[in-house]
Formats: sequence, C-alpha cells, structure tokens
Amino acid sequence: MEFLVAEWIGKPVWMWAGFFSIVVALLAFDLGVLNKDDKEMGISESLYLSAFYIGFAMLYGGAIWWAYEAGHITTSDSTHAGITYFTGFFIEKALSIDNVFVISLIFTFFAIPRKYQYRALVWGIIAVIVLRGLMIGIGAALVQEYSWILYIFGAFLIATGIKMLVVPEADPDMSKNPVVRFFKKHMRVTDELHDQKFFVRKPDPAKGGKVVVWATPLFLALVVINIADLIFAVDSVPAIFAITTDTFIVYTANIMAILGLRALYFALAAMVHRFHYLKYALALVLVFIGGKIFWNQIFGKVDPAISLGVTLAMIAGGIFYSLWKTRNEKPTVVAAE
Repeated sequence: MEFLVAEWIGKPVWMWAGFFSIVVALLAFDLGVLNKDDKEMGISESLYLSAFYIGFAMLYGGAIWWAYEAGHITTSDSTHAGITYFTGFFIEKALSIDNVFVISLIFTFFAIPRKYQYRALVWGIIAVIVLRGLMIGIGAALVQEYSWILYIFGAFLIATGIKMLVVPEADPDMSKNPVVRFFKKHMRVTDELHDQKFFVRKPDPAKGGKVVVWATPLFLALVVINIADLIFAVDSVPAIFAITTDTFIVYTANIMAILGLRALYFALAAMVHRFHYLKYALALVLVFIGGKIFWNQIFGKVDPAISLGVTLAMIAGGIFYSLWKTRNEKPTVVAAE
C-alpha cells in the first residue's frame, strides 16, 4: 500500500496505475470485443464509437475537476486541473484532425483495405502511449530543470502558427518518404498483404528458398503512421506544456484525445476536405498559446478559464466556418478500399 501512495512524476502511483488500467480496459474492449473480427467500419459506427470515447474523456475530465475541487488532487503549477485538462484535450483533439489527411494518404499508398485499417490504428495507439510518454517525460524534465525553455516553446508555437497561416500545404509524396525507403531497403517486405498480419514467414529466394520472417505492407503503414504522429506531437506537446506543466494532466489529456481520434478517423477521412479552413483556426490557437507564455511572465498568469474559452471559440469557429465554406465541395481524398 505504501507503494501506491508513493509519488511518481508528481502524482501518487495509484493515479498513474488507475489511468493506465482505464486505457488498457478501453483498448481490450475495443479490439477484443467490438472489433474482434476485421471488418469495414462505416461512418455511422465510427461516429458512435467516437462519441463513446469523447463522452468517456469528458467524464474523466469531470472526475479530475471534482478531485481538484475536493482537494484530492493539486497541480504542480497551481492552476486548475480540470480546466487545464479540458483545454489540453480540445487543443490536442483539434490538432490531431490534421493527422487524418496524412493517415489517409498512408493507407492509400500501401493499399490497405478499410477492414484492416482500424486494427492497425488501434495497435498504433500502444506505440503512441509509449512514444508520447517519452516526449512528455523529456519535456517535463527540461521544463523543471530549465524553466526558461518555456520561452523557446512559446516562440516555437508562435513561429509554427505563423507558418501555418502563410505557407501553403504541399501533398506529401509517400514514395519519397525516407522511412519507407529505409525499411524497403533494409527489410524483407512482401509485395502483398497477408490479412491483418504484420509479419509472416515465407521462403526467401535470395537465401536459396530458406524460410525467413518478412514484414508486410500493413506493418510499414503502422510504422509510418506512428512516425507521422511523432511529428505532429512536436506541435501539440509544447502547446499543452504552455497551458500547464503538470505532467499527469499533459499526458492524460493527450492520450484521451488520441484514443477517440482513431475511432473518428473513418468519419473524418470521408469528409477531411470539409476541414480545410480549420488549419487557420489552429494556427491562431498556437499563436495565442505561445503568446500567453510571454504574457504570463510579463503581466501575470492568464486565468485558465479565459484560455479554455478562447481556445474553444477559435476551434469551434474554424470548424463551423470550414463546414459552411465547403458545403458544396466534393471529397478529394478517399481512404484505400
């Protein structure tokens, strides 16, 4: 029992253990019950499952809020845990929408059928949980040791936001992706899929027909998707650290947002063209969050409720304007069938 109440990364072990237990239970239920058999997920099912994840994330945020108000939890930077959780959750959720376009391109490039896409995305969450944990852990250590690094985060977010506003996006050419080229050069990769398998054993003509392990295109797609997630995390992790330096809030808000995004992918992939103007709202959010760091140091801390309100207003405005502006447009990108 003493172990459970011992502090680990700023919070009691039981809090971390409880959160990871929730994530494992959700993944087991999702992958082992709801999607035990590979099948093509329709838009309606995608929306229902995403609504479940979002609702669960809201309930979890409500529990954080109650625990803060009841005095059972405090944040390391004296901000409101509930408000900062929801602010971080909504920012991460909105920034992750950009991932959908890239994930769709990756699946299309590797010709992954829709019935195998969801299983690959859910397995990818396991890697995300580890990789995001490492990034957030490193970020927390840097902020704790060198508080001035928040200024670098702030400047980076402002520069990134301005770049998103003025630099047009270019469609990535997956055939020139260095990760894809590296794996195809240094690994045995099959030309065809083998159902939902990431690896298979088959003869290698270069070794006289000896049976060896081969990676499948589904494995390559999974690797590239997770590397793309890391690249997107370069924006989102500093953004949430600019809101709070509480590692527990940063990590849980990130993971809760990502869990639901995988379910929402199939609905968003069919209408990703409708969110073209959302990137401008996200750019303004990044500039706002980055500027808030400098404001906090010069004039005093901004009320967390104001940050949440401004963030929600910008994201909601970007979504509604995009949907209205593109109401007559047709899809330009379709995930692989």
